[in-house]
Amino acid sequence: MGELRAYVALGSAQLRSATSYRASFLVELFGNVGATVFDVLTVLVLFRATPAVGGFSLREAVLIVGLSSAGFALADLTVGNVDRLKTYVRAGTLDAVLVRPLPALPQLLLMDLPVRKALRVVFGVTVLGVAVAANHIDWTPGRVLLIVLTPIAAAVFFGSIFVLSASLAFWWVDSGEIGSAFTYGGRDFTSYPVSVYGGWFRNLFAYALGFGFVAYQPALALLGRADPLGLPAWAGFLSPLVAVGAAAIAAVVWRTGIRHYRSTGS
Repeated sequence: MGELRAYVALGSAQLRSATSYRASFLVELFGNVGATVFDVLTVLVLFRATPAVGGFSLREAVLIVGLSSAGFALADLTVGNVDRLKTYVRAGTLDAVLVRPLPALPQLLLMDLPVRKALRVVFGVTVLGVAVAANHIDWTPGRVLLIVLTPIAAAVFFGSIFVLSASLAFWWVDSGEIGSAFTYGGRDFTSYPVSVYGGWFRNLFAYALGFGFVAYQPALALLGRADPLGLPAWAGFLSPLVAVGAAAIAAVVWRTGIRHYRSTGS
């Protein structure tokens, strides 16, 4: 209970700090939604040139990007600031976090809570809602559960990727660009039907690394479409399991990194 009160106090302090200058906060709040808006606009522009991409119509593609955007925005809001770990390691400020009687990861996530990114989540969920309304989905209890769980599972998956990529800083401080290739690059990958990618690239990112289960496979299950790449229909319901697997791997790597960390002595 004491830990919970400490986390609430830390989060409240960050919220008050972020909103103390209201004009600046509002500018950042509305400015930050631009990244998610551009993700959706890119898909719309693409369909101006062709009626179908990878065998998918515009309405179906918007469902895919809606699932991806909602999940990524939620992960970026709650976990995305962990990528500042490399700064803390370089400056030695991580030492102060580790000596406190609280787990390090929750502290880091609350130290710079990016409240300014909240509208990204609202926009992502709105796009998903519009996409669900635009597509003719035969609702069953399984699909209702799937549409609720998929954005959450996507957030857990992307959050795990954020933690994994940030953990590289324990071994290599200047690993930021590599981490971004899998976090923001993964967001871009999941915004399109997997069928548009070819060969080894698709096999590596969609299936070996699990990005194909973030939005593409759940969208197929919601639409009742067979996978043109041959996976069975039940693959669309695997996203929560894939997310749990990613979170377990991230937890192991994070704990290993914490044990590997050596203080700067500052």
